[in-house]
Amino acid sequence: MSSIVLAVLLGAAIANASSSLNARQSITALTTSQIDTFTPYTYYASAGHCTNTQTLAWDCGTNCDANPDFKPVASGGNGDSVQYWFVGYDPKLDTVIVSHQGTNPSEIFPLVTDANFFMTGLNSTLFPGISSNIKVHNGFKDAQASTATDVLAAVKSAMSTHRATSVTMVGHSLGAAITLLDSVYLPLWLPKGTTFRTIGYGLPRVGNQDFANYIDANVHLTHINNKEDPIPICPGMFLDFVHPAGEVHIQDSGEWAVCPGQDNPSTQCIVGDVPEIWDGDESDHDGPYNGIEIGC
Repeated sequence: MSSIVLAVLLGAAIANASSSLNARQSITALTTSQIDTFTPYTYYASAGHCTNTQTLAWDCGTNCDANPDFKPVASGGNGDSVQYWFVGYDPKLDTVIVSHQGTNPSEIFPLVTDANFFMTGLNSTLFPGISSNIKVHNGFKDAQASTATDVLAAVKSAMSTHRATSVTMVGHSLGAAITLLDSVYLPLWLPKGTTFRTIGYGLPRVGNQDFANYIDANVHLTHINNKEDPIPICPGMFLDFVHPAGEVHIQDSGEWAVCPGQDNPSTQCIVGDVPEIWDGDESDHDGPYNGIEIGC
């Protein structure tokens, strides 16, 4: 092997190692106080599993008691063909909350691994002006579309009633996927100057590279993965699904690692920690997230 070829190969190896090292070095841990700031939102995501009757009355046990000042505005869904959802206003956080029902691993797992799902473009009526290059999971698209206009009307009502200019969208599992699509949908229809934030728990991959890039450019997203939860690595990257940036991965030690970039391959992040489905543990899907188990 010539010295020139050897130098090129060695240079490439050093560059790759440096890139990998930089990715690992850029991972940081959240402090206890930073972790605690997610707690109200975690309870709102958990309350998304409760019935529409419970959330409209704000009478859903621990999940509702954790945010006692919440002002519900509207709720919907049937918990079967249409996921439960609710909208209201949190005066302490000074934001409108939108929450969508999640589901348990035995129900979400077939949805993200079934060979019959496919990628499709977003509905141009609901998502005017969004590029046709953006493709998403057809099941997630249909689930979001089934509640979109009702959720939008409820958010507009909540903003008007409480003079709010902030909207925070939360969800767990399937609810997190619906919420991520809401994060694209709602800003298209709400007043300029509205601020948005999205927090998802156990979020599966929702769309393609163009979708992930759009989220990175336009959505303030945090998606939190717990330990060896296999749902966030589905659908697989080999199917051209890509996670947007914003991952926080809860380690077995309890540390919350901030993982920069899309699908960070570090073993401190979900892709590196759970490289294949059989490396995961479905019992991690529901938490705990800082001591909170998701469910109603």
